Amino acid sequence: MSDLLINRLLILLDDKASMSHSYIHRELKFLLIAIGTRGDIEPFLVIGEKLMDQGHEVICQFPEQFRELAMNSKVQFEGLTPDFLELTHSLDGKIITAGSGPFFKKIGPLFRVYRKSRSINHTLLMQQHKLVQQIKPDRILYSTKATYAVVWEVLNPGKTIHISSAPYVIHPVKSHGNIGFNGNYGKFLNPLTYKFANYFLIQKIVKSTKTIRKEIGVKSSSISKIVLQKKMVFTISPNLYKEQEYWPENVKVLGYHERSETRDWKPAKELTDFINSHEKILFVTFGSMTNPNPEHLTKMILRILRKNEIPAIINTAGGGLVQPGSYDSDLFHFVKQVPYHWILPKMHAIMHHGGAGTSHLAVKYGCASLIIPHTMNQNI
Repeated sequence: MSDLLINRLLILLDDKASMSHSYIHRELKFLLIAIGTRGDIEPFLVIGEKLMDQGHEVICQFPEQFRELAMNSKVQFEGLTPDFLELTHSLDGKIITAGSGPFFKKIGPLFRVYRKSRSINHTLLMQQHKLVQQIKPDRILYSTKATYAVVWEVLNPGKTIHISSAPYVIHPVKSHGNIGFNGNYGKFLNPLTYKFANYFLIQKIVKSTKTIRKEIGVKSSSISKIVLQKKMVFTISPNLYKEQEYWPENVKVLGYHERSETRDWKPAKELTDFINSHEKILFVTFGSMTNPNPEHLTKMILRILRKNEIPAIINTAGGGLVQPGSYDSDLFHFVKQVPYHWILPKMHAIMHHGGAGTSHLAVKYGCASLIIPHTMNQNI
C-alpha cells in the first residue's frame, strides 16, 4: 500500500481532516480487529505496518493462530480464541467449505457448526470488549466478523472503519447482486439483494451482541444505522472493483494491500531445477482452505493434469491438498510453503480458491487463473 492510500484512510478516519493531510501527524492508538483466515488478516497487517511507520500506536487482535505472523510484522498482538479457526478446520467445517456435493449432506454439519459457533462468537465478543475497555483505543479498524466494533461505534461515532476484502457487500452495485446471491439480476433486483442481505446481517449483529449491548447501554435500533452509514474501505484494486458514484462519501475502494516481500526465503534446489526443466508450469494452491478428503481431490487433479501432460507445482500449505506417496516427479513437484511473489512470476497459470490475496497477485504477475471457490466470498 502506498503512503497516498494510507493517507486517504487516515483522512477518512478524521471528520475534521482536510486534503492538507494535517490529521496524519497526530499520534493515535489504533486497534485492528480481524477474524478469519490469513487472507482476512493480511490487509490489516499492511495497514498496521504503515500506521506504525507514521508514528501511531497499533494493537492487533487476531485469532491466536496468527500470533507469529503478527509478531513478524512488529505489531503489538492480542490473541483471540483459536476455536473459530479450529471449527473451520474441523470435519464439519471442511464439509461446509468443500464447495461441492449435495446440500442435504451439509445440513447436519451446518447445524452442528451453527450451534458451536454461538458459544465461540460470544467468547470473541467478550474478548474484544475486554481489550477495548483495557486499552481504550482512539480508533478501531475491523473486519466483517468483528461485530463488537459496530456496537462500539454507537458510543464513538465516526471512530471506526469497516475493512472488507470482499466486494458486493452492504452498499449496492447496480450491475451486480449482493455477494451472497452470486450474480447479476438486473438493475431493479440487484439493489433488493443488498437490502435482503443487510436485513439479516443487522438481525444477526443485534442478536449476537445482546449481552454486550445491555452492559454498555446500546439499543438495538442503533445498530441498523451504524451498519448502513459507517465508514467502509474495500481493500480491492479499483481496476477490479470500482467506487460507485451513488455510494456515500464515507465508502472508498483503496486498492489491494500487499505486504513487503519475504527477502530471506531461499528456494530448494529441487524446486528451481523443476522450474528450469519446464517452459510452462501450472501452480496449484488452495491457500488456507481445507476439505474433508484432500487425498481424493489431489489424486483427481493429478489425474487430469497427467492426462493433459501439464506440469504443475502443488502447494499443500493449507491442508486442502496433500503430497501422495507416489507420483510422477518429472511432471509434478510439491511444496509446503512458497512466497507467491517469488513463484508466480515464474508460472504460466494458477489454479486457486479465489481468495482476495491470491486473486490480486495472479493478476499482478500475469497468470491465467482457474478458480475453484470454496466459500461464498470466492464465488464471484
